[in-house]
Amino acid sequence: MILQETLDIATRGRGTQEISAQIAAIVSRSGIHTGLAHVFICHTSASLLLSENADPDVRRDLERFLQRIAPDGAPWYAHDAEGPDDMAAHIRSVLTASELTLPVRAGRLALGTWQGVYLWEHRHAAHRRRVIVTVHGEAA
Repeated sequence: MILQETLDIATRGRGTQEISAQIAAIVSRSGIHTGLAHVFICHTSASLLLSENADPDVRRDLERFLQRIAPDGAPWYAHDAEGPDDMAAHIRSVLTASELTLPVRAGRLALGTWQGVYLWEHRHAAHRRRVIVTVHGEAA
């Protein structure tokens, strides 16, 4: 059995926003008891993150780390068609994840106690992002 849905997520600009509840709702609607949820972001300047959900300092520290290795407006970037954060956003996307595969157990998304799924926007401006969630496995 397979169910596929698309999430349309409005970001607020650079940073993370949790999408665990939206993914969990799709898993619940799927009727799948045991299987996998595959989550894919359809963009090259945003990514997905499975991370600590209890302390937002973890995500802030990750953002600061990426600022050091992929700084906005670095003079060595040739690609800056959409502004100084353009190439940095693409580098961040390549270094992080465009897809996640998560277990489904007993009809629920089986995340660890302190885990959350986040959309990580790498551009400074707000964007609309498409995330495809495919749930497959055995029905109850």
